[in-house]
Amino acid sequence: MPEAAFTTCPYCGVGCGVEVTREADGWKVRGDDAHPANLGRLCSKGAALGETLSPDGRLLYPEIGGQRVNWDTALDAVADGFRQVIEKHGPQAVAFYVSGQLLTEDYYVANKLMKGFIGSANIDTNSRLCMSSAVAAYKRAFGTDTVPVCYEDLEQADLVVFAGSNAAWAHPVLYQRVAAAKRKRPHMKIAVIDPRRTATSDIADWHVALKPGSDAVLLDGLLVHLADAGKLDETFIAAHTEGFDAALDAARAAAPTLDAVAAACELDPHLLAGFYAAFTDTEKVVTLWSQGLNQSSSGVDKGNAVINLHLATGRIGRPGMGPFSITGQPNAMGGREVGGLANQLAAHMDFAPADVDRVRRFWNAPRIAAAPGLKAVDLFQAVTSGAVKAVWIVATNPAFSLPEADAVRAGLAGCELVVVSDCVRDTDTVREAHIRLPALGWGEKGGTVTNSERCISRVRPFLDPAGEARPDWWMFAEVGRRLGYADAFDFADEAAVFREYADMTNFENDDTRDLRLGPLATLDTAAYADLQPVQWPLADDGTSRARLFADGRFYHPDRRARFVAVTPRPPARAANGADTLVLNTGRLRDQWHSMSRTAKTARLTAHRPEPFVEVHPDDARRLHLADGGLAHLLGADGEMLARVRLDDGQRPGSVFVPMHWSDAHARRARVNALLGTITDPISGQPEFKHAPVVVAPWRPHWQAFLLSRQRLADLPGEYACEVRAKGHWRYELAGDGKPADWGVWVHDTLRGSGEWLEYADPTGGRFRAARLRDGRLEAAAFVARGDSTLPERDWLGRMYAEDHIDDAARMSLLVGRPGKGMVDAGQSVCSCFSVGLNTIIEAIREHDLQTPEAIGALLQAGTNCGSCVPELRRIIAETRVAG
Repeated sequence: MPEAAFTTCPYCGVGCGVEVTREADGWKVRGDDAHPANLGRLCSKGAALGETLSPDGRLLYPEIGGQRVNWDTALDAVADGFRQVIEKHGPQAVAFYVSGQLLTEDYYVANKLMKGFIGSANIDTNSRLCMSSAVAAYKRAFGTDTVPVCYEDLEQADLVVFAGSNAAWAHPVLYQRVAAAKRKRPHMKIAVIDPRRTATSDIADWHVALKPGSDAVLLDGLLVHLADAGKLDETFIAAHTEGFDAALDAARAAAPTLDAVAAACELDPHLLAGFYAAFTDTEKVVTLWSQGLNQSSSGVDKGNAVINLHLATGRIGRPGMGPFSITGQPNAMGGREVGGLANQLAAHMDFAPADVDRVRRFWNAPRIAAAPGLKAVDLFQAVTSGAVKAVWIVATNPAFSLPEADAVRAGLAGCELVVVSDCVRDTDTVREAHIRLPALGWGEKGGTVTNSERCISRVRPFLDPAGEARPDWWMFAEVGRRLGYADAFDFADEAAVFREYADMTNFENDDTRDLRLGPLATLDTAAYADLQPVQWPLADDGTSRARLFADGRFYHPDRRARFVAVTPRPPARAANGADTLVLNTGRLRDQWHSMSRTAKTARLTAHRPEPFVEVHPDDARRLHLADGGLAHLLGADGEMLARVRLDDGQRPGSVFVPMHWSDAHARRARVNALLGTITDPISGQPEFKHAPVVVAPWRPHWQAFLLSRQRLADLPGEYACEVRAKGHWRYELAGDGKPADWGVWVHDTLRGSGEWLEYADPTGGRFRAARLRDGRLEAAAFVARGDSTLPERDWLGRMYAEDHIDDAARMSLLVGRPGKGMVDAGQSVCSCFSVGLNTIIEAIREHDLQTPEAIGALLQAGTNCGSCVPELRRIIAETRVAG
């Protein structure tokens, strides 16, 4: 394998280029200065990629029933299992569920096999959960799934509106590009539409903290305001659109005046007027929206309400303006291109008879599916009901990520055949698999991904495969061969798959489809290996267009765009009662999805180590929730436990819970177990941003934490969270039923040779123990009653870096507080340089630091990826107020 590689980050939809080089102590990852998406920048997750490449936790060999088998046996079993179900029950009884983690080549072969040759459209992707509402909105407005803008537009805009997007944490590099542009052009304005005050609000001129679920009213009101202010582009509307009058009438009915909008959205009318005026008077506006709008039972309408604003003002197709939906996963866009969604065919074709016939002829696929298949939520309900009897799940964990996650798990447990191909050995979904297939991981696989601005980038391997792992496209092709379709799946490598896909985009395409890659259809293997980032569509001469629709020609048959009349609908379930709050879910700065990769490095687990519920202090007082205590959350469909975090940026009446913890990392902490299977009727995307929950204190009889150089298992407690820390593992535990003797339990759990230190206070309900070997700390346990306070963890964890624990440190272990000269840096704030909260506060006070830049000059915090800068600014403000 090479000593260096230029490849693409496997995390969010920004699609950053990375340069990976081999060094003596492992792989070093830095941003690719030449890649147009990031120009050398990386976020905390991307910068730590080199630390996540260890083979621990990998699925290494094919397995059937938990027993290792060879590849031929496993693939024969997959093919035979699917064949038997199809012969007995028909092709609608089988399904694939794939992922935005797949490469475009993987996606293409899976889609070809299911829709073209099995003859069912029951293939959907976890991207259904994050961007399918935006896809439907684009298609309704433009006639095709076309993102019309590019990243440079965000830097050239005079107003950027973040609508339902915490880009500072979810798309950090793109956020940093916007922040840098604002520093260079102080007249540039930023608006953030979000019930929460998130890190993205750090650079906002307007934080529009609207009532959860009221986005469509706000956007309809803005359309009315534009009309009343005489700021419509009447020429553009007349020449290039249809349906404006109906859209404006619907908006007037829902949002007739600014005061009516302010009341419905629970906003200060003066703030709302300022935001409306800025949008009205600014020509160069980009509206960037994400999950806050998409993950709604009316997410498609909300997307169209955004697009309506840009069509009404003609702010589309030109530099610095346009409606921009940003995707969540690294290849959500690539999946859209090749038909990864159940209601699409490949190359941006649909199930119109002409498209079905065209794809049939291109693939020579006489059994091609002629109608859409089951969307994600419906698909797994069909698994539960028994309508789908065989399912192949690829690179995703639906037993964790789908709503009503407990029901999904139960459905898989009762399914006749569950096949899972993944690179991870233990997930909630892998545990339910009859057949497990080891897939290549990042660094091992090769292919392409497409980012949120339609830029195709190469993913290049630089590692040897772990165990017997193989590419996902190869698995699908091999099963296709075994099902009798050898000629259709005779791909020599991923380059051959890409060529066929590129050729398909130009097949009978007389500019009636936006996606065109014709010049790439003739790439040989060497040229494919060297393919540089390129943005579609590509003209026959190889030139690309960064922006679309500058000519006012869209992809409906009459080449005109469509306004969509939007009548706002409230969330499907309302929060009723004083104890019921609105639950919102989302991402963290340093974690990715179910943490199968990011939880491998202590650098990324340190900032937010446990599952938590973020609560406004007023709600916490009313509900008797203590900061740092535990809370029980009860929804209509499940329950969970989480640590309480107070935050006055949280809107009263609402709570926020991150999406990342699965059973692999924490017990009773899957937030999606609380969420119902409520979806947008058009897109099928679940309503993850609005669910009523009852939040109450959970007061365990006991609580504890353990620190151990060795990974532990089978720990007690209703609440149990595992955290990777530097040089050791940390376990947070709490429960009601306790061991009969803590001393015996601790010795059994932390067993091993060495010297034991112990302190017991039965009256106070405290127990502490530590095991040392050759002067080094090997393990420690701290136990207390449920209403007691446990020691801080940071200074204890730092002892694992010491080769010898002296007498003072031994005493500190027993006393439970740092001794003289021992530094308690506090919880991590800057992941890049491991700078803790206490260190930052002390520096602010001692040196009178007043800006994040001043902190960076002294401590380096915030000087690498910049993701922690908003938090640094908040710490400065809070410290100076505290005095």
